[in-house]
Amino acid sequence: MGDDVQEAADYVGDSYYLSKAAASAEADVIVFCGVSFMGESAKILNPGKTVLMPDAAADCPMAHMADIETIKKCKEEYDDLAIVCYINSTALLKTYSDVCVTSANAMDVVSALPNKHIYFIPDANLGKFIASKLPDKHFIFNDGYCHVHKDITAADIQNAKKAHPDALVLIHPECTPDAVALADYAGSTTGIIKYASASSCSEFIICTETGVFKELRDKNPAKSFYPVHGHQCCTDMKLITLEKVVGALERMEHPVELDEEIRRKAARPLERMLELAR
Repeated sequence: MGDDVQEAADYVGDSYYLSKAAASAEADVIVFCGVSFMGESAKILNPGKTVLMPDAAADCPMAHMADIETIKKCKEEYDDLAIVCYINSTALLKTYSDVCVTSANAMDVVSALPNKHIYFIPDANLGKFIASKLPDKHFIFNDGYCHVHKDITAADIQNAKKAHPDALVLIHPECTPDAVALADYAGSTTGIIKYASASSCSEFIICTETGVFKELRDKNPAKSFYPVHGHQCCTDMKLITLEKVVGALERMEHPVELDEEIRRKAARPLERMLELAR
């Protein structure tokens, strides 16, 4: 979303930070300025609150990119299997999962699991990144992806490096492995912000969605941040405008509603995530 929405927000952060904020929120109404799975997660973790979405059409294609029948077949094939579900997923997919993760806590959560076999859904690239760090576990990957991060290619990064030879490359692990291999740092949006802020380097090539640039620049006004190319933008996230936030509050529009059985089942992997990530 735009800079004005971020400025108006009470909390700005990645999925893990916002999950914790939603779980502990004391306000009666939560306006979640994001795509649908984020609003669902807030409602799952805090069912007594009214959760509003500024735009009901804002969705995440990757959140739907896992097949329930395939999950069931994997469970039949492996006795010692954990279904690890990226938080970027529908509430229904979460009901078939053992634990949820975010890009910020996936390493810690999966490391803490006793299971040898991990079926990682829905994003293959984040799963492969975690697998590369945990060779003692056996990963099964799902054919899901974030189109914004998939479109950031190794060739794009090489071209950006030619344009900015002194810049460090900071990348989100939803990007493809060959792109991640070229980075100086790979991590969540929060991780990218922390790395850039702590670094003595003054120039960075940022390989993730453009929404992170505002906080990077606010925290580091003397540093320069460059996109890889001109279209690393999530059009669904950009549906959220300040006018729609105001409208949702004034008219109590687009409340998140979930079947109670689905909500209850989806809460288990989210709550386990918060427990293991501590």
